[in-house]
Amino acid sequence: MTKLDRLIQILCAERGENAPVLSDLSDREKGRCFRALVNVRSPKAASKEFLQLQDEYLQEQLQLKGITDISELLPSPIDPELYLWQGDITTLKCDGIVNAANSQMLGCFCPNHGCIDNAIHTFAGVQLRLECARIMEAQGKEEPTGQAKITSGYNLPCKYVLHTVGPIVFGKLNEKHEKLLADCYRACLVLADKNGLHSLAFCCISTGEFRFPNERAAEIAIQTVTEYKRQTQSKIKVIFNVFKDNDYEIYSRLLKADR
Repeated sequence: MTKLDRLIQILCAERGENAPVLSDLSDREKGRCFRALVNVRSPKAASKEFLQLQDEYLQEQLQLKGITDISELLPSPIDPELYLWQGDITTLKCDGIVNAANSQMLGCFCPNHGCIDNAIHTFAGVQLRLECARIMEAQGKEEPTGQAKITSGYNLPCKYVLHTVGPIVFGKLNEKHEKLLADCYRACLVLADKNGLHSLAFCCISTGEFRFPNERAAEIAIQTVTEYKRQTQSKIKVIFNVFKDNDYEIYSRLLKADR
């Protein structure tokens, strides 16, 4: 029995369900099954056996995908402390990465959903959701838009994850949306500096499910980061992480960067 087989068995047993006939599934199908079960799992403690197997499995998957270290990236021509990188943020080795969270701050519960919140929680491990739940329980209310929280990165190559809730755009973009998005970037930078992080990778906050226009979001991101660094004299290195080609083209033009 493989690690993945046993992980699926444990997760199904937690739910009071029988595991699927694993011999009928391909490795890819088993991986999707594991991810789906993790995605819907409520925040709670896990057994020592599960955590050991999960951590070993996730580290193996990380090695298969490959890790990109910030030291391998080329700085932007406009600022030696700004970077543009296209890739999977869960494989990026830097001090911290930013997660575009929702107001519950518990990660995405939709099985195998393609959002960054789902990916970060999946590949960090179930420990991340539990830490977020403890933070939210202590806070006693949903996370307001434009603020940020920090957690460990667990099985991710980064040390920390900073969680921020971006604005949701219903209808036409307005000044309030823009201010709240800038608040997200600023709150993450303040929190990163407060915790001694030397590097931070931002995803494209609010541009997916939250429908913030990509071009304007990139402009706000770069403007907010450069203004913060100028006003505070912060030396933190900032990576603008993009996944889609369209976002890479936008940031490349704004940062005058190239592959």
